[in-house]
Amino acid sequence: MRSRPSDFSDLPGWARDDHAAAMAAFLVSAERMARRRYTTKALGTDAEALAEIAARALDTGRDNWRDPALCRHFFETCFEPRRVVGEPSAAGTEGGEFDGFVTGYFEPEIEASPTRSRDFPVPILRRPPDLVEIDDASRPSDLAPHFFFARRTASGLEEYPDRAAIEAGALDPLELELFWCRSRIDLFFVQIQGSARLRLPDGLIRRISYDGKSGHPFTAIGRVLIERGAIDPATVSMQSIRAWLEAHPEEAGQVMQLNRSYIFFQQIDHPAPDMGPPDMGPPDMGPPDMGPLAAAGVFLTPRRSLAVDHRLHTFGSPVFIATRDPLPGEAEPFRQLMIAQDTGSAIIGPARGDLFMGSGPSAGIAAGAIRHAARFTLLLPRPYQG
Repeated sequence: MRSRPSDFSDLPGWARDDHAAAMAAFLVSAERMARRRYTTKALGTDAEALAEIAARALDTGRDNWRDPALCRHFFETCFEPRRVVGEPSAAGTEGGEFDGFVTGYFEPEIEASPTRSRDFPVPILRRPPDLVEIDDASRPSDLAPHFFFARRTASGLEEYPDRAAIEAGALDPLELELFWCRSRIDLFFVQIQGSARLRLPDGLIRRISYDGKSGHPFTAIGRVLIERGAIDPATVSMQSIRAWLEAHPEEAGQVMQLNRSYIFFQQIDHPAPDMGPPDMGPPDMGPPDMGPLAAAGVFLTPRRSLAVDHRLHTFGSPVFIATRDPLPGEAEPFRQLMIAQDTGSAIIGPARGDLFMGSGPSAGIAAGAIRHAARFTLLLPRPYQG
């Protein structure tokens, strides 16, 4: 990692940020760390030191963290900023002050059914029992280094079927169907986001969340369509990509299959893992004002949760994101303290992130248009002075 020491006074927008809102998101991760710490990742955010800071925040009590000035003092006292210097290609530029890159994601809502029918022919699959997570130590020599999931067989680990094979029925004998949706395009964008609210025919709402993937590399089909001249690069967005797919049904399947990565889901209709003891209350989808369950085992907070490269960033770490340009519909550049709580197939590198924008159509419109150069500053734990 390339980085350099920084100072809070050097962070554009730091003084104007709502540090109480950032603290609320940090406390969500703090509660998770109180039950089980995260693991230290390559960027150097020590998980043990982070958990100790999180414990001090919890000991103070939630009601005491409503004062933004007090929250700002806590972050400035407990952490030291270190500016991440991304690779020149991270933002499609030659580097500079904003040499990182952020996109946006959200929790979509689609129509679905618990049973297959003519209106709902496309399965949403749960995680297969033979899908296992691997690392550099356990990866077979004949498996490419970008694979972090594999198929467990009697003869050892092997590459899992990709999107094309799964859509052709490779996993049908396993009967993995959680729900059924209207189209492969619906499912494709749910997989891109990693979660969804499902609106069932009887009016009930169910929530699904990421639960593993095939392990194949993510391919951005928007880039493919730009290279083919099908979409104007100046106006590309999630909405324009979807519009093209829906207008070209005969080509859409082949284009989507170029993204070989396939995502599996779990139904979240109970208290989420690591959110509390089994007797914490009746089953639900999680707090109504929170987002979906993230890879870090916490519910996401709109505009405060950040998806990062989980091989590099320690979950629960504060990261200050400063964009050069405003987000869609806003007048000022986005400059806020975020908490690393999620990951994604397309999020690769130390200065690459995905901003969680919330749930529903309006969040989707905003998220789909975010492709912004950004500055990443990690907040690393300071030695505790007692």
